[in-house]
Amino acid sequence: MQYNILWADDEIDLLKPHIMFLTNKGYNVTPVNSGADALDRIENDRFDIVFLDEMMPGMTGLETLAQIKQQQPNLPVVMITKSEEEHIMEDAIGSKIDDYLIKPLNPNQILLSVKKILDNKRLVTEKTTLSYQQEFRNLAMQYQDRIGHEEWADIYKKLIYWELELESSEDQGMSEVFSMQKSEANANFCKFIEEEYEDWLNDPRSDKPILSHQLMKQKVFPYLKGSDEPIFFLLIDNFRYDQWKMIQPILQEYFNIEEESSYYSILPTTTGYARNAIFSGLMPSEMERKHPQWWVSDENTPEGEEGLNNHEHDFLQKQLEMNHFNIKSSYHKILNTNQGKALIDNFSNMMNNQLNVIVYNFVDMLSHARTDVQMIKELAPDEAAYRSITKSWFQHSPLLDFIKKVAEKKGRLILTTDHGMIRVQKPVKIIGYRETNTNLRYKHGKNLGFDDKNLMVCRKPERIFLPKPHVSTSYVFTKEDYFFAYPNNYNQYVNLYRDTFQHGGVSLEEMIIPIIDMKAK
Repeated sequence: MQYNILWADDEIDLLKPHIMFLTNKGYNVTPVNSGADALDRIENDRFDIVFLDEMMPGMTGLETLAQIKQQQPNLPVVMITKSEEEHIMEDAIGSKIDDYLIKPLNPNQILLSVKKILDNKRLVTEKTTLSYQQEFRNLAMQYQDRIGHEEWADIYKKLIYWELELESSEDQGMSEVFSMQKSEANANFCKFIEEEYEDWLNDPRSDKPILSHQLMKQKVFPYLKGSDEPIFFLLIDNFRYDQWKMIQPILQEYFNIEEESSYYSILPTTTGYARNAIFSGLMPSEMERKHPQWWVSDENTPEGEEGLNNHEHDFLQKQLEMNHFNIKSSYHKILNTNQGKALIDNFSNMMNNQLNVIVYNFVDMLSHARTDVQMIKELAPDEAAYRSITKSWFQHSPLLDFIKKVAEKKGRLILTTDHGMIRVQKPVKIIGYRETNTNLRYKHGKNLGFDDKNLMVCRKPERIFLPKPHVSTSYVFTKEDYFFAYPNNYNQYVNLYRDTFQHGGVSLEEMIIPIIDMKAK
């Protein structure tokens, strides 16, 4: 592809060697002597980039730049000047130039600027593809070995890094290769969980990660000892590591990230189990035994999944009490924009508390809306679009305004989630009685009918600290991107739920989740 360059300079004849250099490199350069001539040519011809001298008689470079941006806001402009005065640079940058060069010019300096602007996407794609090809084999060898939970967390973060890198490239073939590698990694991870999960919960000698019920004690409570500094613990429901990477640059404007780590969600990876475990500091069967008044079974819960978490505040207070924290604390669950605005209005009162817990449910509601509302599904047809919607929501939400207030007061913010989610693609049949729970990624009940393939089966729920409503109760979890479907109306059910975001089962996306420790700048 041949690019067209417009070069405006009142001493354009002196720049002929540079113009010839660019011409020999395959660029088509149109020279003009003034800003007015540049505007005339832009109005009648198509250009890919403009070189604009800052010091021209008549209409200056900055004045010409303003006119160009009015006519063609997206046309790249490179400002060229003899002056190194700071205010000129600031004016040019404020006017959204794409590069800034200082005379005397060097041919390679000019070429670098052109390539950076015009060939950036192609060069990035080529470099990204080459780098991923080199990393592909290393990753494959790593996850096919016998490795531990830390290595799996590291692999998942590397996969997310490459997913986001390849997303911005134009190499569709390499994106397909990555998709296959991620699926293969997930299959190996699920085998790892099947082999290790029970030992994590029962063998004190096993090498285990931080799990949901240990999160507060390991990552939050240490800040409550010997310090009156307000701690803000923010849990965004259903928030994956890739979504964190989308909003990370926004938060880094206000906070220094002191630790970016991960922990593992317990099974089932759902609100009712994992989030209650976070706030109670207990596994589900322990919650049922010690606090039956607060534990709610998920067997056809009429209030829906959120009805399983009506006692998070009670669990939190009990956990604080059990760990001997006699402190002022607050708990806030945000389900809509008005509640988010009310949270901001209440901020000054929260500064008097040593611990403030905020549960934000937008991302979980978005995933359910994507299943139920066709328009949302069309707005977020794939992972990249889903991430984009999450980022857009965050940028314009009351939550970001609240976080800015935490930063203004030099507060500490701990950001995490209770579980992730996965886009399901492949159905697996199951037969259950009427009391069987409705989740698509895990089931529990008596006399369930299923094929063990593609499932993690637990016939002794007590071994993984899950409630056992009946003597014959067993739990089954889908692995990778499978989801449960009943034989009745099978095709209708599959068409409705295939390609939706679900949680409750075993996958990298659901189980390995971020916890970020930030201190205001």
